Amino acid sequence: MPTRTARTAWNGSLQEGSGQVELSSSKVGTYDVSFPKRAADEAGGTTSPEELIAAAHSSCYAMQLSALIAEAGGTPQSLDVTAEVSLGPDKADGGFKLTGIKLTVVGEVEGLDAAGFEKAAQDAKAGCPVSKALTGVEITLDASLEG
Repeated sequence: MPTRTARTAWNGSLQEGSGQVELSSSKVGTYDVSFPKRAADEAGGTTSPEELIAAAHSSCYAMQLSALIAEAGGTPQSLDVTAEVSLGPDKADGGFKLTGIKLTVVGEVEGLDAAGFEKAAQDAKAGCPVSKALTGVEITLDASLEG
C-alpha cells in the first residue's frame, strides 16, 4: 500500500502566524490554517487539523462500512457519513486535545435490515484504519437506515 503525504509551511508565532497545508500526494489543493481561526466558532475560509481528521475519518469509515455491508450480503446504494471532531483543553497534560469524534451515518442499503446495518456500522467504527489510529479519542456513532 502507498504512503500519502501532506506538507505544512508555517510562518510566525502561534497567535499571529499562519500556514498553508498542501495535499502533496494528490495535489488537489493547498489550504490556509491559523490557530486563532482554528479556535474560533467560524472557520473563516481556513481549515484545521480537526477538519482534516474529520475528512479522513468520514471517508475511511464510509469505505469500511461499504465493504462490511457487502460482506453481510447487502448492497449499499448510498452512505452519507459525517464526522464531527472536537478540540478542547487537555486538563490532565495541559494544552489541547481531541475531546471526541461523533460519526453519523445515514444509509440506503438493499438486503440488510436495521439490525444488520447497525452491526455493520458498529464493526466499521471499530475496524476502519482511521478509527484504529484514533483510539485515544472517544468515538460515538449514530447510524440509521433510510427508506
